[in-house]
Amino acid sequence: MPKYQWSALAALALIFIQALCCAAAPEVLPFNLGERLTFAVRYEFVKAGEATLEVKEITQCGDQSECFRLVSEARSTMPFSLVFEVKDRVESFVHVDSLYTLRYVKTLKEGTYEAYEAVDFDQQRHTATYTDGEVVEIPPRVQDVLSSLYYIRTMELEVGSSVFINNHADGKNYPLEVKVLRLEKIKVPAGTYECYVLEPVLRASGIFQHKGKLTVWMSTDPSRIPVMMKSKILIGSINAILIDAEIDR
Repeated sequence: MPKYQWSALAALALIFIQALCCAAAPEVLPFNLGERLTFAVRYEFVKAGEATLEVKEITQCGDQSECFRLVSEARSTMPFSLVFEVKDRVESFVHVDSLYTLRYVKTLKEGTYEAYEAVDFDQQRHTATYTDGEVVEIPPRVQDVLSSLYYIRTMELEVGSSVFINNHADGKNYPLEVKVLRLEKIKVPAGTYECYVLEPVLRASGIFQHKGKLTVWMSTDPSRIPVMMKSKILIGSINAILIDAEIDR
């Protein structure tokens, strides 16, 4: 598997869909503190690992705002680890009221490749400051690649329509279109869900570059959880399937 494909596609739950620029957060959120979602990740017909999404805690960010600390981890499992070991961790700190990003941290270990990156988002000055000191202009209330998943869960979706979204990653701002294709009922180890079938399309280079078809099933119930994700890549396909959902409503 080429370098970077795991974090971009095998851990789809980590890096999916981005948030609407300048949209207001809803009064009632579909997720709560303590929520933990666990996914089995398969590469072709082989279980490659597991990925988790967790609303870890409420803490204070740099500007003293209260933030959700969102944590996502992806780990390869045996025997896949013998060929390609993965240990990725991504953290996002988002404002509890507006749900925009204030800080983003990622630590990646994928085979022989290792990377660390921390980004501070100044939503007042509309800048993102990287670990190396690079400062990039950003749109208002832009989201990072993890917080975006939680934000899309708060949005009104309609079959046949598209949501046009801004996101920031790797020093650049990217436009994203999320197509709402249809409704579909699916059964996974965590249960049976009626879902929106979504297709995110990024028409630019970067982590969402549209080299293959990506399809995401998101439940239509009040929790709006990602249930299954499938992607065809250059050398096969990767699926992420929900196997456990700890939701305290």
